[in-house]
Amino acid sequence: MHYLLLSFGIFFLIISILILSISGLNDFDTIAVLWMSLHRSTLFNQITQALSVMGGMPFVLLFTTLWCIYLVWYKKYTNIIFICIGILGGISLSWLFKFLYARPRPDAHLHLVESFGSSFPSAHSAYAACIAGLMLLIYQHHPQRSIIALCAVIWMSCMGISRVYLGVHFPSDVISGWSISFIWISALYLVLRKYSVEYK
Repeated sequence: MHYLLLSFGIFFLIISILILSISGLNDFDTIAVLWMSLHRSTLFNQITQALSVMGGMPFVLLFTTLWCIYLVWYKKYTNIIFICIGILGGISLSWLFKFLYARPRPDAHLHLVESFGSSFPSAHSAYAACIAGLMLLIYQHHPQRSIIALCAVIWMSCMGISRVYLGVHFPSDVISGWSISFIWISALYLVLRKYSVEYK
């Protein structure tokens, strides 16, 4: 599973690089944001604004804390370490790339929510992909792993699409956020496998 996750991470990275590098594909970024801004509705505005709150750093840290408390009850200490390092590392990497790349966001008049920092990568998308990646790997042998995986992928996808719908990110920002998190979580899992009996 971790190699599949890593493969998707590399694939998403290649796609985002191509979109940013090739002028014709780069136009797709702008067109996608404009198209979504023309197909908004009150219902979807409310849903995506709620997702924006739920996908932000405060909620992610709250979710991480509750998840770790739950795992303490079952004495899954390696999983707790994996989650904490994974989430904190994902947050740090996404903001490091924001600082280094400093890509301007779509035009401010398209924004439906307040945004902070530069556009590339989408931090909300990176956080969602971190959570999805952690769930896919931690619960890969769980009896309900298919349902867990489906929920994780739906959450990540909805978060990514919502960022473009809200007018605060380009599609390549979302894809790059996914790629950074998938590569990071996969690499971290490989390190833990080397030193943890639980992950062998």
